Amino acid sequence: MARRTRLLVLGAGTAGLTAVGEAQRWTDDVTLVDPGPLGTTCARVGCMPSKALLAVAHRAHRLPDLAAAGLAGADAVGIDDAAVMRHVRAHRDQLAAAPARQARQLGERFIQGWPRFLDAQTVEVGGERIEAEATIIATGTRPVIPAPWQTLGDRIATSDTFFELERLGRRVAVIGLGPIGVELGQGMAQLGVEVHGFHRGERIAGIGDPGVNTALRDVLGREMHLHTGAAVELEDLGAEGVRIHAGAEHTDVEWVLAATGRRPNLDGLGLEALEGALDADGQPSLDPQSLRLGALPIYLAGDVAAQRPLMHEAADEGRLAAYHALQPATQPLGRRTPLEIVFTAPNTARVGRGYDALPETGWVAGHFDFGKQGRARLEGEAEGRLHVYADAASGQLLGAELAAPQGEHLAHLLAWSIQQGATVDELLQMPYYHPTLEEGVRSALQSARKQLGPRAPAPDLPRG
Repeated sequence: MARRTRLLVLGAGTAGLTAVGEAQRWTDDVTLVDPGPLGTTCARVGCMPSKALLAVAHRAHRLPDLAAAGLAGADAVGIDDAAVMRHVRAHRDQLAAAPARQARQLGERFIQGWPRFLDAQTVEVGGERIEAEATIIATGTRPVIPAPWQTLGDRIATSDTFFELERLGRRVAVIGLGPIGVELGQGMAQLGVEVHGFHRGERIAGIGDPGVNTALRDVLGREMHLHTGAAVELEDLGAEGVRIHAGAEHTDVEWVLAATGRRPNLDGLGLEALEGALDADGQPSLDPQSLRLGALPIYLAGDVAAQRPLMHEAADEGRLAAYHALQPATQPLGRRTPLEIVFTAPNTARVGRGYDALPETGWVAGHFDFGKQGRARLEGEAEGRLHVYADAASGQLLGAELAAPQGEHLAHLLAWSIQQGATVDELLQMPYYHPTLEEGVRSALQSARKQLGPRAPAPDLPRG
């Protein structure tokens, strides 16, 4: 006999576990399936272990400045990369244990194995059939490694295997300078590794604004070797390592970190047999608001949905999918203001409408250079830029891109302001303490207002 459940969740990552939690507000009849390993992508191989590495790397990078400021011996501190990687794994294991426990606490309602759809409401896992009123697919993604590179064996790593490395080596190539590539590339460089970063395009870390992109490249270019604007080919040098061919140049390294994107884990689920599940191109027929797959009682959530592959967005999509799966007749819920942060130093972020999403006309940009700010200089972080975008008619803040010291915090302030529909004038009436990095936000807003027309007749103070 088949097992029956009101809601079946496939995948015990952030989206899947959040979907289970949301569904349990309405029903206990929820079943979770995952093949393992448990622990979520973020906790095991993503945002958390990378931040553990960067916390050490960013501090190590500042030691020479501290020595110059009078902290005797700071520039003579050695780096034990093997100890650093053990430190990272210890944090990783501790953080990944909590979501793993959450899955196992479901007891008999947690099944370990890989699922396959027999029809729109029947899934088979390890020979057992499960009939579900609705199903959420939250099976995540996996790194993309071009087939010719796979012959390199342990001389090529991905973000899924990077944190298992015992040592970082002396000379490394990072191929792909998106968020993962720039974070891990800069982290290794700050820990004393000679890093060569390769990127097919000219814009890195997901930044579209040319000025912000240039500011970030200037910083990273002082710490690692950047090679952009050319496709790469890898040559196996055997025990000598790997040779990277980029245009007419070549670079020899010990090993390669491939940060060339991730692919949704939809293989083997049997979606191709479900009428209406896939479009003419073989891609999921996904409603971006309800996250429903065509007219089927099936929903996608998290990275596998390929909409906003970020941890906090995966959690929101888990909530959305569970809400709509259990109440399919309700109107779709809204989404939060987009917020993407890359934890380079300086932090990189895109908030609201990024540069590439702005209309051709009808907007203005305000700029600020943190190389000129007193507080940033005192902190030894005087580098980077903030660009804000506002509607030319209403003055409403639309978005921002930045590479700025402690930009993760500035990005949150801007995201909250955008979600509240604030205008440039309203934000300039807010308090700004001196001396703080937040004053850079005020300067960027003032720069935008100069392009919006005549100044307001009253000072930048709250209206009585």
